[in-house]
Amino acid sequence: MSFSDPKKNLAQLGLEEGMAVADFGAGSGAYALAAAARVGSSGKVYAIDIQQELLSKIKKIARESGMSNIEVLWGDVDEPNGSELPDESVDVVVLSNILFQLEHKETALREALRIMKQSGRILVVDWGASYGGLGPAEKDVVPLQRARELFAIAGFEEEREIDAGSYHYGIIFRKNN
Repeated sequence: MSFSDPKKNLAQLGLEEGMAVADFGAGSGAYALAAAARVGSSGKVYAIDIQQELLSKIKKIARESGMSNIEVLWGDVDEPNGSELPDESVDVVVLSNILFQLEHKETALREALRIMKQSGRILVVDWGASYGGLGPAEKDVVPLQRARELFAIAGFEEEREIDAGSYHYGIIFRKNN
């Protein structure tokens, strides 16, 4: 059994040099840092989180790694316009291990839709179950089928599933134009 690997998951997404990426609930920065390496110096990664101390750590790691293409943003994606990014400003949104934590899931998905370009895509990686307490509490888990329903209602179209490890599911959705 394997845990979810941000580099492997992003490789399946097909990030390219010059893309703009928003990492909702950036946490420790694993996805933001991996995305920054993939989009290169001509790209941009917005690491968005509600916890200032996590953002400070991401900023420090990015600086020490010589990555100037990561911008940390304090924001609450559970609120309308919570990312504070402009409309249609990013190519990709990453939602990793945050769906189960969101109080207002529909609001967060509308925020992702708002900031995504017309050709935009979103990578969703979340826990498939509680796994006896290894993952989130059973009551907080968003099962794969429920995730599909939430994204369809919000205006996304499923592109494909990805292999996100033994404990997680992964889906790429695109903006339904």
